[in-house]
Amino acid sequence: PIAMASPDLVLQTIYAELLERAQTAAFAEAFPEDGAFTSKIVGPARYWYFQTQGQHGRVQRYAGRETPELLDRIARHKEARHDEQERRALASRLVRAFGLPRPLPQAGELLAVLAKAGVFRLRAVLVGTVAYQTYSAMLGTRLPLATLQTGDIDIAQYKNVSVAVADSTPPMLDLLKQADTTFRPIPGAGGHRQTVSYAAKNGLRVDFLTPNTGAETDRPQALPALRTDAQPLRFLDYLIHEPHPAVLLHGPGVYLHVPAPERFAVHKLIVSTGRHSAKSDKDIGQADALIDALSKNRALELRAAWDDAYGRGEKWRSSMLEGASRLTAESRDGLLKILKWSRAKIPGLELTFSNPRPRYDFDRKSVVFTGKDFGGEMRCIISGETLRDHFNVQGSNPRDYVARYDDHRSLFEDLARAKYRTWPIEEAGVVLLGTAEIPRLLHEVGRSLPSLTRP
Repeated sequence: PIAMASPDLVLQTIYAELLERAQTAAFAEAFPEDGAFTSKIVGPARYWYFQTQGQHGRVQRYAGRETPELLDRIARHKEARHDEQERRALASRLVRAFGLPRPLPQAGELLAVLAKAGVFRLRAVLVGTVAYQTYSAMLGTRLPLATLQTGDIDIAQYKNVSVAVADSTPPMLDLLKQADTTFRPIPGAGGHRQTVSYAAKNGLRVDFLTPNTGAETDRPQALPALRTDAQPLRFLDYLIHEPHPAVLLHGPGVYLHVPAPERFAVHKLIVSTGRHSAKSDKDIGQADALIDALSKNRALELRAAWDDAYGRGEKWRSSMLEGASRLTAESRDGLLKILKWSRAKIPGLELTFSNPRPRYDFDRKSVVFTGKDFGGEMRCIISGETLRDHFNVQGSNPRDYVARYDDHRSLFEDLARAKYRTWPIEEAGVVLLGTAEIPRLLHEVGRSLPSLTRP
């Protein structure tokens, strides 16, 4: 028989095609008129521009930093097909067949307007919950919380990038009014005149952000490429470093840029510690879902993103570890396993038991009892081999194995606590008591095997 492709593989294939088509269409739409591409070297890199002749001389529009992909799009610029109908079908299939999230219609339409005007071509990055919605398609899995809808749109850009691209959109308020004429600037806090936020009567709100990498300040910074001001924020430089291309599943797809998912996850751990409860819970929920997916499919990328942030100082490290302590046991242990850390790295973690009822696992031929920590349930597993080798269980009757656990419950709980805390993690959400480990664990807890008679 012919093997069928897994649903996840089909999803990833459809999304990859949509991403490529959306990227090509966005590039062709950005440079539709007669003109020519030209480049110039700035520092160590080459940058490309689309040059046309205007009424007052030559006009250049920013195309991007030179990459093999950009050079390929330039070479195929004249050949770009207008395939909006095909892109719309691909986006619709991802939503209908795979249950992937799409934004609120008014949010999707607004982002389509911003994308068409060049906001993302000029190296702005969509951040926040709407960006999180793009990760289900990017990672090929339906993420929890991705269907939560929001009218809050957050867009970030480095100030030095905004100056360096030497190109700009129309004034931001004019641009937003193309999507909804009720958009108005929100008066700045702290007596600042600059505008960093805009709101429409339908509930949409757009906030512009920029990294704060110097002295602490809340004074808005100008983003000349986007013709607006932006609120400086700590940790944002880490989040938007080397963003990823993505497609928002609205209409034929909106091509834009979002943070790398692994950086989004780590950043959420960091900022969760400084938020009020509702936002903090949402931050942890999004981080948890991403870390669980990334630890299974993009472990190297997650490790690199963690190491980058962890190396940035004590404040970063303490916030990361505090955030990680609030993850579910499955996600937290998946992360720790990638880092090759024990649970002792997370402050305050403790395994507790409240007279758990044991059960026999016929698949693993083991006795299972359950403990809890901050992250939820932890399955503690005593292998059948352990019970035979050290606790004189004979034969294959499951009741004998469970009875031996009941006879020495406190000892098994002590052994599980010792391994839980400081030993390498073998399986997320699990503490396995294997036969070879019992002598060392007994030594660690200062106990010895009980005097046993055969059952």
